Amino acid sequence: MLSKVNLIVLACLALFGGAAIFSASAADPRAESFNDGWKFSLGDALEMASPDYDDSNWRNLSLPHDWAIEGDFNIDNPSGTGGGALPGGIGWYRKSFTISPAQQGKKTFIDFDGAYMNSTVFINGHELGTRPYGYASFSYDLTPYLKTDGENVIAVRVDNAEQPNSRWYSGCGIYRNVWLRSLNEIHIPLWGQQISADVTDSIAAVTIRTDIVSNARKTRNISIYTALIDAAGKMIGKTEPRTVRLSRKNASAEVTAKLDLRTPHLWSTEDPYLYTLATFISDAKTGELLDTYLQTTGFRYFNFDPKTGFSLNGKAMKINGVCMHHDLGALGAAVNTRAIERQFEILKEMGVNAYRASHNPPAPEVLDLCDRMGILVMDETFDMWRKKKTSHDYARYFPDWHERDLTDLIVRDRNHPSVIIYSIGNEVLEQWSSAKADTLTLEQANLILNFGHGKENLAKEGENLSVNSLLTKKLAGMVKDLDPSRPVTAGCNEPDPGNHLFRSGALDIIGYNYHDNWFDSVPGWFPDKPFIISESVSALMTRGYYRMPSDSMYIWPKRWDIEFRDSTFSCSSYDNCHAPWGNTHEGTLGHVDSKDFIAGQFIWTGFDYLGEPTPFGWPARSSYFGIVDLAGIPKDIYYMYQSQWRPDKTVLHLFPHWNWQPGQEIDMWAYYNNADEVELFINGESQGIRKPEPGKYHASWRVSFQPGSVKAVSRKDGRTVATREIRTAGSPYRIRLTPDRQSIKADGKDLSYVLVEILDKDGNLCPWAENQVTFDVKGAGFNAGVDNGSPISLEHFKDNKRKAFYGKAMLIVQNNGSEGPVSVTATSPDLKPFTTTINSF
Repeated sequence: MLSKVNLIVLACLALFGGAAIFSASAADPRAESFNDGWKFSLGDALEMASPDYDDSNWRNLSLPHDWAIEGDFNIDNPSGTGGGALPGGIGWYRKSFTISPAQQGKKTFIDFDGAYMNSTVFINGHELGTRPYGYASFSYDLTPYLKTDGENVIAVRVDNAEQPNSRWYSGCGIYRNVWLRSLNEIHIPLWGQQISADVTDSIAAVTIRTDIVSNARKTRNISIYTALIDAAGKMIGKTEPRTVRLSRKNASAEVTAKLDLRTPHLWSTEDPYLYTLATFISDAKTGELLDTYLQTTGFRYFNFDPKTGFSLNGKAMKINGVCMHHDLGALGAAVNTRAIERQFEILKEMGVNAYRASHNPPAPEVLDLCDRMGILVMDETFDMWRKKKTSHDYARYFPDWHERDLTDLIVRDRNHPSVIIYSIGNEVLEQWSSAKADTLTLEQANLILNFGHGKENLAKEGENLSVNSLLTKKLAGMVKDLDPSRPVTAGCNEPDPGNHLFRSGALDIIGYNYHDNWFDSVPGWFPDKPFIISESVSALMTRGYYRMPSDSMYIWPKRWDIEFRDSTFSCSSYDNCHAPWGNTHEGTLGHVDSKDFIAGQFIWTGFDYLGEPTPFGWPARSSYFGIVDLAGIPKDIYYMYQSQWRPDKTVLHLFPHWNWQPGQEIDMWAYYNNADEVELFINGESQGIRKPEPGKYHASWRVSFQPGSVKAVSRKDGRTVATREIRTAGSPYRIRLTPDRQSIKADGKDLSYVLVEILDKDGNLCPWAENQVTFDVKGAGFNAGVDNGSPISLEHFKDNKRKAFYGKAMLIVQNNGSEGPVSVTATSPDLKPFTTTINSF
């Protein structure tokens, strides 16, 4: 029977209509934000941990924070261009706080979603511990050292001085959220509940395993049950109450309960329906409520088949995924939920249905958003195991920390319905008997990883399992012990069955990074294993840049040991430039579409990211791999995928621009769908009709430039489906600002991304414009960053100005915590200014 207290709690959930389910970003719903009121200083001194240390001259800030993104790009920064050419170092964070009356007598924990890297935490001068892995979430018990009647000081040292330690931009600092939890002496610990279910269309048989810990000094009998709540906040079922005896201090118990949900509303990429399980612990004698734990989840079933690929809820589908690093462009590595949500919105609009957390545990907000937005997830743990890829990377910590780091990832993330695959590694050097990369430069190491190694370094048929194979079995076994409901894979760039990871037999899914020419061998080599392209394509593109003729292929660089140079520092957007280990976007998509056994792919990458500017060196400092540029502006190839992955949306994308030299030979391309032909016109004169061709995803024409207009018309059965026209632009005349959101929340975190365009007097985009634009932001917001998508721009991200790049730039406006309008004005010499207003509420 429900107690009065529990009825009130359920009534509150119903009142909010389930909205509370989606509001918290914390990995534990009982936590409160601990982000505000911090002080920060670059530098290092042991006394900074002391509660008496004078930090009055330190900078005041709120977390999350990335100090590297505020710095100068410099060729001498030890991160190198592979790490974004931004500074590292050692920084300290301090915060003073008091314990409220409601927290008196409770267990108080501080939870860090991530700090990069080597973070050491102190409370009132007491060292709580060090966590080396910059992507791990972790927690400390503050209770033994807290002052209940005075001021407490928490200090955090973050050490990212030894570089390079990453093959991409990592960021520096407490770059993810921090939370404070105060719990009763009897409670469910962090990540202390596992929800699993056997699901069909007609029933979800749910099993709930809950850990309980007690710090009570005497034996307590407690009662526990779990209520199931639908998305509208209605309780639709509950488990039978169980009585548990906790006999002593530091006692613990695991309680297993079951309930059946008839005709479940299944979670899917089109309909990401979520339920909440509310678990109540109360004193069995008095009915006093001791703990309430809310866990959001969804119910679905899926299957990977060696012959037919992937299905979700019985429906066959391709995994149309992208790989993503964790930085947010001009915001750096500092987590912002809206910035991540915007990335997902752009990708979903393209037709993406899956995300690979490459190559490390993602922020909790990432998985929360994937649950809510219907995005499948490959959850990945490590980029290296024992063998290092850079001189100071995680390999030096792997022997002592891999068990803890892998365990924490699985128990943190196992209740997310979006997670369908765990990856235990990416391109680890343990694939081979002997392979080293740490004696090479970072750029060389990145390249040689994808060129393979000789047969002599592969496992031999009939031999005993190698140490590398046994390590693979260990890691996969750990995952299965913690969560047997999901398959395990690894991103492998050695496709041969002699790969030590494959030879272990421990991988449920064979994952290839690239090696398109080897795909046809998979069914013969691995007849009983499903297959996915865990990393694909590696095409190179600069938004707005076109190298002709478009039917010439540019494979850059030629080899890892040959220095590559090209004066443009630009890669063609015709899908005719790719890394030597990769393929064009169209080439790999053709494999996926034509081979049923390929479950899908994860394209490298969805967005450009800081660091790893293959194929270039300095001054290039960010990637060319993205389908969307660093500022969040789609490249042309975005619309090829949209035309193939979004049959519900009519697409006709014509490119490039129409500003060239008279008589210049120009290749015009069009991506289109829902049509059986497309015709091109120049100043009204037809340049020919193109019809779909097998294995080809674009139409093209080679034409002579004439000022005026170029127009494409797509038709189906002779009827016009879509029209797209581009006009020759005149001289830059004015600025246009277009916010992606005209209204934002007055929470101090919400963002509006303002697209900046340079137009002629008739409103045409000026594709060659490089005007410097200055921004003035007033009212209830501030300028959080500026960008233009250029991989070679050395301008500051934290500035009030930015040059246009091929006619476009981006301003990020952030709410400052107050309500009211935000006025944004953009000016540039000789251009007509523009002002727009964003409302904060």
